[in-house]
Parts: sequence; C-alpha cells; structure tokens
Amino acid sequence: MARRSVLSIRIVEGRNLPAKDITGSSDPYCIVKIDNEAIVRTATVWKTLSPFWGEEYEVQLHPTFHSISIYVMDEDALSRDDVIGKVCITRTMLAEHPKGYSGWVSLSEVDPDEEVQGEIHLRVELLEGEGGQRLRCTVLEARDLAKKDRNGASDPFVCVSYNGKTQESTVVKKSCYPRWNEAFEFELPDPPAEKLCVEVWDWDLVSKNDFLGKVVVSVQGLQAAGHQEGWFRLQPDTAKPREDRRRGSLGSLQLQVRLRDETVLPSHCYQPLVQLLCQEVKAGHQAGGVHLVTLLDETTTAESRQDVAVNLVKLFLGQGLVKEFLDLLFELELAKPCEPNTLFRSNSLASKSMESFLKVTGMQYLHAVLGPTISRVFEEKKYVELDPSKVEIKDVGCSGLHRVQTESEVMEQGRQLLQSYLGELLDAIGKSAPTCPPVIRAAFRQLFQRVGERFPQHQAVQMVGNMEPAAGRAKEEWLAPLQPALQHGASRMRAFITRLVGTEEEEEGGEGWPCAPRAAVVKEGLLFVHKTRGKGPLLASASKKLHFCLTGEALSFAKSPGAERCGSIALANIRAAERVEEKSFGSCHVMQVVYVDEAGQQETAYLQCKCVNELNQWLSALRKVCGNNPQLLHAYHPGVFRGDKWSCCHQKDRTGPGCGQTRHSITLQDWSDPLQPDVEAQRLFQHLHGLQEPLREKYWQLMEAGGAHDGPRGCGEGPPLPLVLQRLFEALQDLERCHRQLPPAAPAPLELQT
Repeated sequence: MARRSVLSIRIVEGRNLPAKDITGSSDPYCIVKIDNEAIVRTATVWKTLSPFWGEEYEVQLHPTFHSISIYVMDEDALSRDDVIGKVCITRTMLAEHPKGYSGWVSLSEVDPDEEVQGEIHLRVELLEGEGGQRLRCTVLEARDLAKKDRNGASDPFVCVSYNGKTQESTVVKKSCYPRWNEAFEFELPDPPAEKLCVEVWDWDLVSKNDFLGKVVVSVQGLQAAGHQEGWFRLQPDTAKPREDRRRGSLGSLQLQVRLRDETVLPSHCYQPLVQLLCQEVKAGHQAGGVHLVTLLDETTTAESRQDVAVNLVKLFLGQGLVKEFLDLLFELELAKPCEPNTLFRSNSLASKSMESFLKVTGMQYLHAVLGPTISRVFEEKKYVELDPSKVEIKDVGCSGLHRVQTESEVMEQGRQLLQSYLGELLDAIGKSAPTCPPVIRAAFRQLFQRVGERFPQHQAVQMVGNMEPAAGRAKEEWLAPLQPALQHGASRMRAFITRLVGTEEEEEGGEGWPCAPRAAVVKEGLLFVHKTRGKGPLLASASKKLHFCLTGEALSFAKSPGAERCGSIALANIRAAERVEEKSFGSCHVMQVVYVDEAGQQETAYLQCKCVNELNQWLSALRKVCGNNPQLLHAYHPGVFRGDKWSCCHQKDRTGPGCGQTRHSITLQDWSDPLQPDVEAQRLFQHLHGLQEPLREKYWQLMEAGGAHDGPRGCGEGPPLPLVLQRLFEALQDLERCHRQLPPAAPAPLELQT
C-alpha cells in the first residue's frame, strides 16, 4: 500500500503584466515552487505584457506538502531577474476543489516577511523548582532556512520571547542548517502567559536583520502534556502590520491546478477489476449487445474523458492488450453514423485514447525526430514574421554601414527560414518510418484497415490524414508564398503514412509494453563533474564534462556520446539523489548522487546541470529508477565537506547524519515513465465507483433503444443487468471494502497556529 499526492499544473497565460524594461515591455517567465523548492521553469516569452505559455506539468509529491507558489519573473541579460509577482495556493485551497481549479488569479506583491521556509527543532517543557514552575525552551537546530545573503546562505539566530522578556541565541554564520542546542528558561507567572514565541532572524552587520520565520507555542496546551518536542514549520509574521500590498495592478495568471490524493492498494486487490476489463477487450464487439467500453464512453463526462483514456491505455499496455483495445475502439467508433472527414474529431473515448496512446508510446520517438530541428530554431533565434501587420523593421549590417531592412526583405527572409525549417522537419519525418515504434505502426495498420472497410470508396490515407487539396489552401493572403511548400509537404506526409501502414514487421519483444525496460536509456546527457576529496573512477575524473547515461541498471559515464564507458554506478548502490546548496559551487543547478562504492564506502558525486529544468529532470529520473532501493537515506547534507566540516551545518564528522531531509517522493512525471498498473487500476476504480448508477441507467436506455426492452420502466426497474455489469459492481464493492479497512494515515509534521 502506498499513499501519494499528484499535482497537475497548467500555466496557460498572463495578462496586464507591468513593464519592467525601459522599452515599456517585459520578458516574463514563471518559476513553480513546491514548499519553496523550485520544480519547474517555463520558457521566457520575449517583449510582451500578455505572455502565452500553455505549459503543463504533473508532479508526484509527498502527501504532507503545504503549498505551491508560482513566481512571475522578468528575465534580464545583464542584471538579476526582476520579480513581477506571485500566486500562492495552499494544500487546503486545493482540497476545496477536488475536481481542480481553473481560472484567472491576480498576482500579489512579494513580501519578504512572508517568504519564509524551513523547520525548527524545539523541545519545550515545564520544570518544577523551589521558586515555582519554570518554562524551558531548548532550541536544537533548524533546516532549510531561507537564503537572505548574497553568498547563498544566512546568518541565523533565534529570539525566544515569553511574558514580555526576550532571550537571544548565538549567531551561526553562513548556514541554512544551523545547530544551536541552547536552552532558555523563563519564570512561569500565575496565571501563566498564554504564548511562547520563537523567532528566527538573519543577522546583518550593516543593514536591518531579515525575518526568517516564527513558531508560537501554546503554554496552556503544554501544561496538559508537560512537554513537547518536534520539528515545527516556520510561519510568516502575519501579526505584523504592513502596508496594503499591490494586488491586481501586477496583472494575473490563468491557471489550471488539480491535486489528487491516492492510496494505492496491493496488486492482488485490483486483479478482479483488471481481469474483467481484459476479458471484455479480448471478447471484442458482439453484435446485438452493449459493450462495457460503449457504456464507459457514454457515461464519462467530457472533462474526465482524457484522464480515463490515459488510464485505460496504460493499463492495457501493461497487460499486452493495447492493440486489441484500440481495435475495439476503432470498431465501435466506425459503427456510429459518421463521415470520413469527421472521423476521430469528436471528444470521444476513441479519439482521446488514440491521442494518449501516441503520447505514451511515441514521445521519445517524436523528440528524436523533431528535436534537432527545434533545437536549431531556438539556437539560431532568427526573427520570422510573414504577417505585414506584425513585421518589425530592424537595422542590419555593421556599425557605420547599417541600413534599415524593408518590409518585403523581412518577410522574404522569414519565408526562406520557414521553408528551411519545414524542409528539414519533413526530411526527418520521412526517413523515420523504420524507427517508428512497432506498436505504433501496428496501431496505424489496424486503423487503416478498419477505415478502408468502412469507407471503401474513399482514399483512407488522404481523408484520415486531413490532407485533401482544400486543406492546403492559404487562409491568409500573406501565407500564399508558402503554398507550394505546403502542398509538397502534404504529398510527402501521405507517402510517409503509406510507408508506415505498409510495413509488416513483428513487434519487438512480443506484445505489450514492459513495465520497467531494463536496457532502455532513461536519460542521458553532458554533465559537469565537480572536484571533491572523494575517491573512485568518477570522482577522479572531476572538474570536466562527461556524458552520463542512466538505464534501468546503472548510471554510467564516458568522455563523450558513443565513447567507451569509463565507469558506472549500479542503481542498487545509489542511496540518494538530491540538490546541492548554491553556495557550495556557486550554482543552484548542482545535484549530488550519494552511493556506495565497491569497498562499501559511501561517496558523493556532484554533477552540475545547465538549468533548473534539466536538474529536476535528472533528479526525477534517478529517484524513479532507484525508488525501490531498500537502503535509501532519510537525511543528507545539502552542502559539501570542505576542510574539516560540512558547509551546510558545520558538522565536523564527515560520516555524521545528514542535516536535511531527502525528497525521494518528489518527481516530475513524464510520458516515458515506466508503467504503474496498480496506479492506473486505482484511478479507474475511483472513476467507475461514481458511475455505477449512470452505467445501469445507460445500459437500460441503450437496450430500450435497440428494442430489447419494450414498455415503460418504473423506478428501480429494468431488464436484468448483464453478467459483465454484475461482476464489475462486485469488483468495485470489494475494492471499496479494502479501502475502508485501511489504517489511518500517518500524522502530518507539527505545525502550530500563530
């Protein structure tokens, strides 16, 4: 059994953002943080106050996370990026919208006193003495404090206040993971004061001290328990009066956010449901009957049909029945009244399942084929615009010889660039038919055959591909120069599809889709290796770039792509994959891989990525493939061991316990992730559990429409339910009982009210 939280985020667009540049515009991008840890960075949209991103992400989280913050930034080439505003959504707010939230949210100004993070370890107790009771507060340590200084750290100290008196701890220099272990005692008045306040501050020599957060302890509750100890989440200073913050004048974001809390049962609990679905797919469509897939399609709402399609596709991929499932959908879809040019354009389960199938099985193929050209477009950064109403006239040439380009020259240059990109893409696509995943080629062959049987008088490839001559006509006059290239491209695409469906080959590895392909490359790329005092082949190759390749067996490295492997780390020996503090190497894009070498000694490799997105992709990939390792660490050191101590917590024991919590459960989801049959079965159960009555009603309606049941039907009456629905309802009831028998969830970390 596993409890997990999955957060789906779609950042659609922004509007009415303030201008941050002297040009009267901004270059906005977004940073998404989960509990103050950066997870995602969107692309920068240049020179606009109404950017469109349309980027979506799915993040698996620990169920005890607190909030998601989205910061809108203005990118600057020569100075530090400006903060435009932020949106903060708490876990409680997400729980109030179980189907997700979608809409516009106003940006608010970033208040330094609210930008707090981290936890503090306290022990509070009442002591008996000759002079009466005393209140003792022991401040042990803190972790993951906010970085307030330019060196990427803080100089934290603690103020403990009670009954009008305040005591201060020592200052720990350059640490976001300080250790104090200092005790503070106060006389307990009669009656006792209600609250003990513990504030954390960043000490500054010249400027004002920065607030890092606070915890307020109820003394009344302490009298009942006698003592209290634990990690407490630091809170912002909400009691402090502040000026009215700007809200609304900073613009707004259109967001779609959804949180799903899931409890996944052991595999055997889902077997009756999975076996029933598989048997229905194997049986296929029976004339005169109502198929379970038809009932599911008819009763699933448009809003949830995409999710259900993804779950079904992944489930049947894992069961080796995805071809049969898609073929059944093709057959049922083509049995409806339809025209060739409207096939798979509706929001049906068939169209959504085909879309999901192509994403799950073909995303890596798509990246391999289109990636080089798309990278070229971004690297060249050439200006392309064919619409005369949007053309920007720029100077060209060197200093002293520059001249202004004419509108026609800009448009002609754009046309040539577009034709070059289009030609390169078409060449790559045309040559890729043999490398297209076999399971995709098989699905296209089935679709081609089914459409040909249903519409023998039409050219199936031409119509299904929507590439009839009318589709190539320019919608705007200024697109006319591209017309010949578009028509030539349509003919090349028809030839590509013909090759695709005409290739009869055996699917690699038999039917189905491996749940965890052992030899497949999970992720690869160049990473910079930072030099440390460690030993081993990887650490000896430090301070240089190496090509890393992560598979289901090991993390290996070589001097360049395709070169002989220099060494590797077995996945079973990896203990953690975590971030490194920015101050350690002067970069916030460094990760550490903690592993055990052949001699049984724990070592750490420090690898630098080029951006926050690449960093999180590597961390997610490593955490997924190592997720079942039995000896994963629960704590780690976010810094490095230099001289005689750790840079993060200043411990002098190199092998001592870590000062920060590991985050094995935080991963970015990807279409190429290994399949998780139990997760898909649980999501299908959640969906079907709420559809029992609609399924029953829809079955009766379809039977009546087919003439199988005549006459009026009273409340609760109808023809006998088919065996498949009876078995389905029994399986759902069994799963419901399993969920009711689960033990309660573990308590969340302590969080005191201020």
